[in-house]
Amino acid sequence: MRKLLMSLSMAGSLLGVSVGTVMAQDASALAAASAAASDTTAAAPGSAPDTASAAAPASAAAPASGASDAAPAAPTEPFSVDSSKINSGDTAWMLTSTALVLFMTIPGLALFYAGMVRKKNVLATVMQSFAICCLVTILWTVVGYSLAFTPGNPFIGGFSRVFLHGMNYIHGDKATTLTVSHLATTIPESVYFVYQMTFAIITTALIAGAFADRMKFSAMLVFMGLWTIIVYSPITHMVWEPTGWLSAAGILDFAGGTVVHINAGIAGLACCLVLGKRVGYGREVMAPHNLVFSLIGASMLWVGWFGFNAGSAVAADGRAGFAMLTTQVATAFAAFGWMFAEWLAKGKPSVLGIISGAVAGLVAITPASGYVGVTGAIVIGIAAGVVCFWSATWLKTKLGYDDSLDAFGVHGVGGILGALLTGIFAVKDIGGADGSVLLQAKGVLTTLVYSGVVSFVLLKIIDMVMGLRVTEEEEREGLDVTQHGEHVE
Repeated sequence: MRKLLMSLSMAGSLLGVSVGTVMAQDASALAAASAAASDTTAAAPGSAPDTASAAAPASAAAPASGASDAAPAAPTEPFSVDSSKINSGDTAWMLTSTALVLFMTIPGLALFYAGMVRKKNVLATVMQSFAICCLVTILWTVVGYSLAFTPGNPFIGGFSRVFLHGMNYIHGDKATTLTVSHLATTIPESVYFVYQMTFAIITTALIAGAFADRMKFSAMLVFMGLWTIIVYSPITHMVWEPTGWLSAAGILDFAGGTVVHINAGIAGLACCLVLGKRVGYGREVMAPHNLVFSLIGASMLWVGWFGFNAGSAVAADGRAGFAMLTTQVATAFAAFGWMFAEWLAKGKPSVLGIISGAVAGLVAITPASGYVGVTGAIVIGIAAGVVCFWSATWLKTKLGYDDSLDAFGVHGVGGILGALLTGIFAVKDIGGADGSVLLQAKGVLTTLVYSGVVSFVLLKIIDMVMGLRVTEEEEREGLDVTQHGEHVE
């Protein structure tokens, strides 16, 4: 308990430094932010753009130099608008997408992972997903969103939205105003905030699959909290904020190949390496205790992924529809790709194999879903199913790491594959950008190095302060009883 308090104190100190920095920001910047928030008629710097022109990201191509009536510059930070600027169709779709992505973690991922562990660890596994959902919600509200989605520098955002300062909805008798993100100008900023929160939640929860059965619950909370702020928010800013380093370089990541899957996958591998193998790994049977749970969870992930990929269009439009199409096609081909690869290799197709293949397809199509056509989706799907089957079986055995539920084998490897293939199959007529494998490789390498190194360092520090792993006796008894005092009959 003493060590836990020390670790929580360390986390609190880091948060305190962040909040202290906020209070020390330049007075004129804070005054400007407050004035913008309180002014019910304020708009983006310059003039208020209409919803069509404002929807273009800041990195969009500039109008032709010969145009005499060029559109106003795209906004570069959140701003206030009249409620008439909000598109009800876009808002309805994004509210739905937000619910779908949250559904992916609780109950989707929780059940998917819970079915694959041994019975003595099922409650601990679902507890991890649920607790991470609560923890990331708090941290995203306090500082995570601000660090990810407000202007700052090429590597990290600013502090203008700490504790959601400046985000508002003001109902007036004559006019109603509210804030919108410069990245989603046709929906309320509150909706965009929660939508992006659900991405942060599932990304962090994915990591837990790598260390299932052996990490202390207290250490898990400390690591996940620090990781969300120190790793997830900066990577998100670099890739999705228009002023971010990788965004400015032209990296294509429609819905989270680098931000979500490579990021979580390499962090999961770091957990495997620092924690070591499970007791009895390679000698004892560690078969999934309930594949019905896992199939139900995988099905929920598949359904929820439409909010993940099609929702990333941030509009109820044709691009969202096409992203939904490529997601469905790639997932089906990947599920069969894994199934037939396993059938050839082991003589029988398994339930675990087909659902793992489906998840691999969902992962690989994520960065490409808004950029590729049907042909690209088919190739990405087949490649994901076969390559992720290889990584989760042969590669893991060959390298000797214990990735309990194949967080790296599916999300890390699948995310890398999808990001690189996006550079090959991106269609400019669909996504408005040409692909480049070299640029995509830059995004992949940056994420692997930053997330991998920082995750490894965080784990080592936490291990020194409070210890990461349960004792051998506790592990053999099961985390349900030793960590939570409960068990499943």
